[in-house]
Amino acid sequence: MNTLSGYLRQTGTALRFLLLATVILGLLYPLAVFGIAQAVAPFQANGSILKDPAGNPAASALIAQASADDAGTQDPRWFHARPSAVGWDPASSSASNLGPNEAKLLDAVAANRTAVAAAEEVTESEVPADAVTTSGSGLDPDISPSYARLQVPRVAAAHGLSPEAVQAMVDRHTSSGLEAFLGQPSVNVTELNLDVAAAVAQGK
Repeated sequence: MNTLSGYLRQTGTALRFLLLATVILGLLYPLAVFGIAQAVAPFQANGSILKDPAGNPAASALIAQASADDAGTQDPRWFHARPSAVGWDPASSSASNLGPNEAKLLDAVAANRTAVAAAEEVTESEVPADAVTTSGSGLDPDISPSYARLQVPRVAAAHGLSPEAVQAMVDRHTSSGLEAFLGQPSVNVTELNLDVAAAVAQGK
């Protein structure tokens, strides 16, 4: 009898431990990891595909879309990403590999600064650095808030939107919190342009 009682007691203890482990490791732990992933790395948790105003897959939030055609002409209707050494081609992600003192790089930066100043109707001294330099991947979708603000009047005029409405979109897509704390505040141009397209489609 004592042997049977001890066996039942041990079995009960094992079952209770199994139940506790199932709740902690099978429910609470996965939920905690999911919650942290949503807060810290939403793209990795949910994917990065963005949809257009019609609800169709349009772009990845992690990849900049082409800001210029093959002739290098920028489309004035949209916010422009940083220059790209690979023409924003995802299959050829790369930097320019030009050193900071190379004449080619200095000439390219000077030409970009002149072009941006002319497009935004500002002085060359007002053009931020990220507007004239490429990223390490050539596909960076993020620009500085100052470069985004510089483009607000042009984009607003091109679509017949108020500058205040377009600036509000920039503010909504400016990173903050932990993301900005770990780096610098930035604006995702791919997301921002889709927001502009949605506003135009809705006639705002």
